[in-house]
Amino acid sequence: MKTLHNRYYAKTMRNAVRKFRNISDKEEAVKLYPTLQKMLDKLAKVNIIHKNKAANLKSGLCHHIATLG
Repeated sequence: MKTLHNRYYAKTMRNAVRKFRNISDKEEAVKLYPTLQKMLDKLAKVNIIHKNKAANLKSGLCHHIATLG
């Protein structure tokens, strides 16, 4: 049961990151980023994803926001 729970949240996180990367509007991305950051931090806290992976994803998402016009 725990494995299924962890898989669900990992998959949800991957889908959210994928959706975020497809956003082309900077205002929408800036608005959605704190929610995604919170999700990544929570998953890292309970070891569903590694803390460095969460940090790398957050860094990449910030870079994505910076490249938007």
